[in-house]
Amino acid sequence: MASSKKKINTILLVEDDPAEIAMAEQACALCQPAVKLVVMPDSEEALEWLSQKMEEKQPLPKLILVDLKLPKLIGLAVLRKLRMDRRTWDMPIVVFSAVYESSDVVLSYQVGANSFVGKPTDTAGFQSLLQELVSYWFQPRQQQLALAGS
Repeated sequence: MASSKKKINTILLVEDDPAEIAMAEQACALCQPAVKLVVMPDSEEALEWLSQKMEEKQPLPKLILVDLKLPKLIGLAVLRKLRMDRRTWDMPIVVFSAVYESSDVVLSYQVGANSFVGKPTDTAGFQSLLQELVSYWFQPRQQQLALAGS
């Protein structure tokens, strides 16, 4: 008998600003299809959380949204570590920042970002961004492309 439970996809948000986190949580609640937002306030916690998920063979997030300017370990260092691990090398990772230089964008792509976007300034903007990301990255075709390399 097939389960009637609908699978909810997970987005990992690596963000340290409480106001940004609140906007993302409000925006995520409005997304269709439904998504679960897991928030890690810094890069070290995010890497530890992902590592634990992998060790326990639990499902990983379908998308990681990482702030470029993080305390402890900047977003690009997180990206580099994830791209060096065969278990996460093909996971979609979007880097975002409120303030950035063109060199930040170029470097993000060189390190392995799938996309670089400006950080939304309000809940409506965050909702729009999340909806676009969900529509694109959660498509069956995108998931198949990501899994093809696994």
